[in-house]
Amino acid sequence: MHKFSLRARWVLPVAGPPIAGGVVSVQAGQIVGIDAPATSSLETIDLGDVVLMPGLVNAHTHLEFSDLPRPVGKPGMALPEWIRLVIGERNRSNRNPREAVAQGLVESLRSGVTTLGEIANLPLSVYADLPGPSRTIFQEVIGFSAARCDSVLSDLKSRLNSSNIRAAEHLVGISPHAPYTVHPNLLRQLVSLAQQRHIPLAMHLAESREELELLATGSGPFQELLDQRGMWDPGAISLGSTVLDYLRVLADAPRSLVIHGNYLSEAEIEFLGQRRDFMSVVYCPRTHAYFGHPPYPLEKLLKSGVRVALGTDSRASNPDLGLLGEMRFVAKRFPNLPPESILNMGTQWGAEALGLADQTGLLSVGQWADLVALACPAGVDPHEAILHGFEEPCRVFFRGEECEQVISGNNH
Repeated sequence: MHKFSLRARWVLPVAGPPIAGGVVSVQAGQIVGIDAPATSSLETIDLGDVVLMPGLVNAHTHLEFSDLPRPVGKPGMALPEWIRLVIGERNRSNRNPREAVAQGLVESLRSGVTTLGEIANLPLSVYADLPGPSRTIFQEVIGFSAARCDSVLSDLKSRLNSSNIRAAEHLVGISPHAPYTVHPNLLRQLVSLAQQRHIPLAMHLAESREELELLATGSGPFQELLDQRGMWDPGAISLGSTVLDYLRVLADAPRSLVIHGNYLSEAEIEFLGQRRDFMSVVYCPRTHAYFGHPPYPLEKLLKSGVRVALGTDSRASNPDLGLLGEMRFVAKRFPNLPPESILNMGTQWGAEALGLADQTGLLSVGQWADLVALACPAGVDPHEAILHGFEEPCRVFFRGEECEQVISGNNH
């Protein structure tokens, strides 16, 4: 089998300190050596003045909107109003969702994302033969009224059973959309299904003040939106409900991702920190900023032991799908955060959140050769080049194949 090595000014394994002049050896799409000396019998590609790091993990995407030229609505708008616009966008007559997904996968890979967590409103078959990053495809579930729970669950089971996604290629999960679209009884049934099938869950939670208002009072902009769309069930949510009520249910899933977590309370943060092994929070920095939320409780989350991964959300609330942009945004917003933590959020912790820690997120023997090279001139600290530079990746490898070869379907 073809074996080759990549030499770089810096190799950044994530699991350990940067290696000057490091070499990463690759065979059959996997890393077989780190810092191994190149020999005459081994093809060595000298990447030059770059830092070579693991492929990035984007833990939260909605690729169906990847064809949007700019975010929907305007900065600072209320989430329920934005959702109205997104529904309109989804119903646009000239929309081609598969084309948008394909576009998003290519954009992601070229920007250094080799693994992503996708919320899919589309059939799994849409994703089956598209090149690009490895993906965990969370099938989105919406069913707010008690009367719809059984039919929605039955439909989900049919979708999962008819999947032609092979386990070796991509993984499948379930996404109970949000507290304002999923009945608590349905959520419990989805958690039970996830237990039976040993698959992860991802749920938008603690995303907005309007969501908290709905849980506490059963009223507000989300109640009005649901009523207008004929979805309101006055008995669905017990008055005085909190995000913690939902976290307690999600904690029974094999693995769960809390998407956004913009308004988590101290008790909820503590709850998540105590369950780090199987619960994670996905922070979407530029989307958070787009809606003008209060400062994100990132340092509090990390101090409490919560695993925080990063996501781009979608182009409906973000200018692009580049996770590197999210990492740099975090570095700017949280200057006291150790660079190693930000690097972990975009690589290892994202892989752990998706249950893929044994496959990707680090540079270590046995992991997939998912690699990103970024320009790093002599005298520049590698963390500085990654988090405070402006360069986009100059080389991207997915399972040992160069990015453009993956996209075009060619092999070594």
